[in-house]
Amino acid sequence: MRDSKRLATVRLLPCVRCGNPHSQAAHSNSAKHGKGRSIKASDEFTVPLCHSCHGRFDRFELGNRAESEAMFDQWLVKTNRMLSLEDNSVF
Repeated sequence: MRDSKRLATVRLLPCVRCGNPHSQAAHSNSAKHGKGRSIKASDEFTVPLCHSCHGRFDRFELGNRAESEAMFDQWLVKTNRMLSLEDNSVF
């Protein structure tokens, strides 16, 4: 599933790993989220990662596959919490 609004909003958040304000919408690398050969996971499974953290995550430099999946799950919870706060804020 593609969701351009979510991707744009996720990109506005700081990196969920290091706090860098310049982030990208990083998709899950897990099959449980729909990732497959040449297929990105659904946009609902994206978190904000800066360029450096995104690359390290995709290359499994932050942990093995199981550790990366556990890390991503924690980041996804945090990201969804941040997005919920964004939705509830008054401008």
